[in-house]
Amino acid sequence: MDTSVMEQPVEKTELNSLDIARILECLPHRYPFLMIDRIINMNGDDSAVGVKNVTFNEPIFQGHFPGKPIFPGVLIIEGMAQTAGATVIAHDAKTGGGKSIVLLLTIDKAKFRKPAEPGDRIEYHIRKIQRRRSVGRYEAKAMVDGTVIAEAEIGAMIVGE
Repeated sequence: MDTSVMEQPVEKTELNSLDIARILECLPHRYPFLMIDRIINMNGDDSAVGVKNVTFNEPIFQGHFPGKPIFPGVLIIEGMAQTAGATVIAHDAKTGGGKSIVLLLTIDKAKFRKPAEPGDRIEYHIRKIQRRRSVGRYEAKAMVDGTVIAEAEIGAMIVGE
């Protein structure tokens, strides 16, 4: 057998998901304001899916709304922005970028279609529209069980710490 033509193992260098420990390295947010539990299906900084498991024991449900708990729309938008931010920071760290933080600049075309409730698994589908230097624009859709519950365009600025 000719061993000179044997295939060498290919080193995998892509980043395709972030667990909670890696998200905490990328974002400054902490409980109770961290709105994502995991990021999956990452494609560089072009697209990703953030996951938020909505549970009844979250402090927001003490007042929003007693007897009919609904996850606030503003926190859905925050989850979209955090997914985009963590994706960008992880990508930039992988490609040699320095320590950064992502600041929300704009929220455009926001629409809320259905509420999210305890027990739901919200998926934040993020797609980069454009990024120039330190400013990026992202299309975001929040989905529960394959149904769009909210959407928006998020503008963000990446700054060094």
